Amino acid sequence: MLQCVQISVSFGGTPALDAVDLTVHDGEIVAVMGPSGCGKTTLLRVVAGLQGPDAGTIAWDGKALGDTPPHARGFGLMFQDYALFPHLDVKGNVEFGLRMRGMSAEDRIDRVDDMLQTVGLDGYAERKINELSGGEQQRVALARTLAPSPRLVLLDEPIGALDRTLREHLIAEMRDVFARLGVTALYVTHDRDEAFAIADTVAVMNHGLVVRKGTPEEIWRDPENEYVASLLGFDTIVAVEARAGWLDLGWARMAGDLPAGISRVAVPPHAVLVGDEGPIEGKVLSVTYHAGRYDIAISVGSLVIEAVSSHRHTVGDTVRFEIDGTQLLPIEDAHG
Repeated sequence: MLQCVQISVSFGGTPALDAVDLTVHDGEIVAVMGPSGCGKTTLLRVVAGLQGPDAGTIAWDGKALGDTPPHARGFGLMFQDYALFPHLDVKGNVEFGLRMRGMSAEDRIDRVDDMLQTVGLDGYAERKINELSGGEQQRVALARTLAPSPRLVLLDEPIGALDRTLREHLIAEMRDVFARLGVTALYVTHDRDEAFAIADTVAVMNHGLVVRKGTPEEIWRDPENEYVASLLGFDTIVAVEARAGWLDLGWARMAGDLPAGISRVAVPPHAVLVGDEGPIEGKVLSVTYHAGRYDIAISVGSLVIEAVSSHRHTVGDTVRFEIDGTQLLPIEDAHG
């Protein structure tokens, strides 16, 4: 089990990590998510031993690792550029860490074969790195990382350089491999879909702080604050008043229940139901076609509502819609 306790790091007087606490349990995949500059890569580097903390402790199973150099921590690292050796073939790359550990040639052959089969590259052992596609290189890098059986795998934007379709395919494969091998992993990404697809637990960072932590389902259902809601793509934040089974947004009223003290909600696009009979009227500001649907922005007075529609609309059209109050997401609790 990895334990990060009150980790702080500053660069030139500017905090990169501010008393971060994070635990990764055995067999758990934790994704650290946030935009560039939030501190997620710095946290990974501190865990790896590549960056010393100004304060705090990194521990494994309760044993502090402050004096343990990176190569002795038993962690595997995988980065966005893969850092494969171009002068070695696939087998040579995968067995590199095994050679460093002094594994016998016979055992290395068996382990390399097992790893290549695990990542779907059976029969690729003799291929040159420059003969592989980006997705195949990613699989080689993953096999090399997993071959020495690290007790923790650290991944920094490992598939960020690939196109979205390939990323979606590979993230599912990676999740399956991790589950089959019982991998414990810390996965750093700026991409919400990646984080939610691979992780058991997601830690959202902002300015060196973990501002939300939970399962993907928990965070999606309750982002808690406007920053997290925005990262999830819920850009419409509005004031709300809850009244005995009803919600009043000022410009719209609908059935729904919210916990006491909620004063703002995020309106996710899927909660906005566009149709001819909707009680609310607005004008279409923009239309974007995306994978079989239309993402539209609707103005209601000075407010902009993001919605999804199966029908084509034109900028300037007047549309009617309703809001499903059960889909609104609370942003503030009774303590603000």
